[in-house]
Amino acid sequence: MKITVVGDTLLDADVHGSARRLLPDNPVPVVDVDHTDHRPGGAGLATLLLAAAGHEVTLVTVLGNDENAERIETALPSVDVVAARLEAPTPVKRRLLAEGQLVTRMDENCSEAGVEVTEEMLACVRSAEAVLVSDYGRHLSEDTRLRAALEEAAAKVPVVWDPHPAGGAPVAGAAAVTPNFAEALTLTENPHGPETSVPEAHTAAEALLERWQSQAVVVTLGARGALTLEAGAGARFSPTLGPTTGDACGAGDCFAGCLTAGLAAGTDLMDAVDRAIAETGEFIVRGGVDALTRAQESETALLGTHEEPGAASPAVQRARAVRARGGTVVATGGCFDLLHAGHVRALSAARRMGDTLIVLLNSDESVRRLKGAERPIVGSGERAELLRALDCVDDVLVFEEDTPVSALEQIRPDIWVKSDDYRHADLEEAEVLTRWEGRIVTVPFVPMHSTSNLAGALRRLDSSAV
Repeated sequence: MKITVVGDTLLDADVHGSARRLLPDNPVPVVDVDHTDHRPGGAGLATLLLAAAGHEVTLVTVLGNDENAERIETALPSVDVVAARLEAPTPVKRRLLAEGQLVTRMDENCSEAGVEVTEEMLACVRSAEAVLVSDYGRHLSEDTRLRAALEEAAAKVPVVWDPHPAGGAPVAGAAAVTPNFAEALTLTENPHGPETSVPEAHTAAEALLERWQSQAVVVTLGARGALTLEAGAGARFSPTLGPTTGDACGAGDCFAGCLTAGLAAGTDLMDAVDRAIAETGEFIVRGGVDALTRAQESETALLGTHEEPGAASPAVQRARAVRARGGTVVATGGCFDLLHAGHVRALSAARRMGDTLIVLLNSDESVRRLKGAERPIVGSGERAELLRALDCVDDVLVFEEDTPVSALEQIRPDIWVKSDDYRHADLEEAEVLTRWEGRIVTVPFVPMHSTSNLAGALRRLDSSAV
């Protein structure tokens, strides 16, 4: 599938350091710089993410004739970059981070620039099988000839438009336009506070759908999810299915790219939105753009849209990402058949011990071997979904064996959590944890709360009904 990304490209620079002291004459931190990471930003980041997911991508953009433009092209080795060249310097957005926390952002050369669209750029739009317009307000999307080519494309292939309040309006017929909450309210001239609001998002989406004449407007709501309003249909809210804590830089580009790829593959709009939300959440919890930089350095892909057989599962990738940035990986395991208050208390306690909690879940066949032919009462798919719905659970890994030893070897947790009615010496997994200096920590056992008791009560209820 050939995807063309059209939009404004800049260079992102993350300056990493540590801040352990203040200026003697002002109460501001002094950051000792360790290193700087460079990567394509804007439309370039959306392109990089799509390429990392295994898609054939062409970037149609405008670049300067300078060292920063060379850095952008070098970071996109598998991408066909078709760019008009300007004498103006390439814009740079430089973030200063201390101990991984954002201190400030400094923008360089980000003032408005002229646009010069070439015939080659127009040809790339006309030949695309899907188009993502990544507008960062530098007026490329306002070019008359380019807009005509995009309108032609929208009549034939999916065109997703990621708008900017200072940029051009999406062309009519776009498959989806994806403003975030703040952008949607700014574009409709409505004031907004720091908190997202579904009713306000719905009102803005109605106005924008009528104004733009697109097929749909998808307002992203950060950690809440997204609200989709499709022409001729009602609004649909798509929630995130797990925690999305982490650096959200690039999340909008990730979402728009995933949505474009989904629509290009023929996925229904609502299903494509749901999938894009899930993949964006994974992108954030794996470390976001910082993990993307590390993935480039090690020549491994961050996103798994085209996952090969045997590739690491999302839970394993999450554990690796947390460990790579120095975090503590916590895991616990069990059948979790009929989730009850005792489970929730134990999981909540486990999550407080580290930076991520991954649950190792017995498969249906594993439960039957351990508990008998009548179990599980709830299948592994639903059990996993219920667990992921808890704020304290970051991911779930289903294993087929009777013990979680092989799953532990994949996750390699720093802490393995069990209820304190277990003895360390009795745990079969104790030996495997010693291979990477993992520790077993117990949490309080909650008496009178067990799945077996609940299952027995259900059987008695069923018998009395007969």
